[in-house]
Amino acid sequence: MRIVIAEDSALLREGLARLLTTAGHEVIAAVTDGDALLDAVRMHQPDLSIIDVRMPPTHTDEGIKAAEALRLVNPSEPILVLSQIVSGRAAAELLTTGDGAIGYLLKDRVGNVDEFLGVLETIAGGGEVIDPQVVRKLLRRGSSLDKLTPRESEVLALMAEGKTNTAIANELVITAAAVAKHINRIFAKLDLGDDSTHRRVEAVLTYLRQ
Repeated sequence: MRIVIAEDSALLREGLARLLTTAGHEVIAAVTDGDALLDAVRMHQPDLSIIDVRMPPTHTDEGIKAAEALRLVNPSEPILVLSQIVSGRAAAELLTTGDGAIGYLLKDRVGNVDEFLGVLETIAGGGEVIDPQVVRKLLRRGSSLDKLTPRESEVLALMAEGKTNTAIANELVITAAAVAKHINRIFAKLDLGDDSTHRRVEAVLTYLRQ
């Protein structure tokens, strides 16, 4: 893949570039701020952009704003937000707009290189990958959380991580049949019916839109 990196930390930027290059990808630009990111994407039209949230000049949410600008031009622009923080409402707006090809991972929770590289492939292919910690924080912001029971909210967060029913059952120490019932109830409450991988993630995004 042809990848653009937007990260103001030189150590992280160069380390990520080396990792991606070693894995066979081409880092076509590595920039340090939102404006340079927008220019790089316009010029190179990458397969994927990896963006930090906090960048110059204010180190608040420049990365999210740049990502939103890219998605405004191209709703299916493949973007992975890779950050140390969950940027509240801005993150929710980014994750619930556009047409797939979006991800949000927390840097300190990326513990497996192969899984991380797999996430890049998923997003570049139009999929959605959201760290469960991000989902949980954003769900707590929802005004209609009472639609789901506490257990359904737990299942929903794990669904967004891309876990199978069996994996969810193992993590929550319940049966796979119980997981299936929770998922059916979640889909019913959110007016979703097709239990596919995309629909599982879309359930979370649909809930965050409300």
